[in-house]
Amino acid sequence: MRIRFLIVLLALLTTIAVAQDSSNKDSSDKAASDKAASDKTASDKAAARNREAEESSSRDTRIDLSPPKDDAKNHPASKAAIADLVPDNPDTSGIDTSGIQEFHPWNPLKASKDIDIGNFYFNRKNYRAALDRYKEALYYKDGDAVASFRVALCQEKLGDKAEAKKYYEQYLKILPEGPLAKDARASLERLAK
Repeated sequence: MRIRFLIVLLALLTTIAVAQDSSNKDSSDKAASDKAASDKTASDKAAARNREAEESSSRDTRIDLSPPKDDAKNHPASKAAIADLVPDNPDTSGIDTSGIQEFHPWNPLKASKDIDIGNFYFNRKNYRAALDRYKEALYYKDGDAVASFRVALCQEKLGDKAEAKKYYEQYLKILPEGPLAKDARASLERLAK
């Protein structure tokens, strides 16, 4: 009886071992096929990304700068308004450069800081350094009245009366009734003598 029991137990264990072995083979085959499929999917995705990288998206973001339909009819005086901007003679490269205007950064905060630093130099009687700072302020903020007046003061202190006169006049164009207009007019009268 014990021997029969051991034989049945042995047979049962062998059957279980064989079943586990075949299921391991099936799962490893399945894992291998899943890995191959995922590798193929990954390579397809990579190929798609490469194709997208080769194409430019700038065609999608171009801005149409052409005038609207019936623009000339709706705005008959517009040609006369821009006549001075339209060039008469393009350069030899075929690119029209005569109407190009130079642009520079607009930064009123930097201009304000330059004026403050210019005031520091002006108070220390370092007029050359102050002049450079005030001119830099005018670079970052065209038409700044305070910077124009301060440039005129520095030019006057440095002895360049023609430039001082030009900047006093510029201040008066910007703020004809401004807080420093009386001083600017007095300086212009003094420089005219």
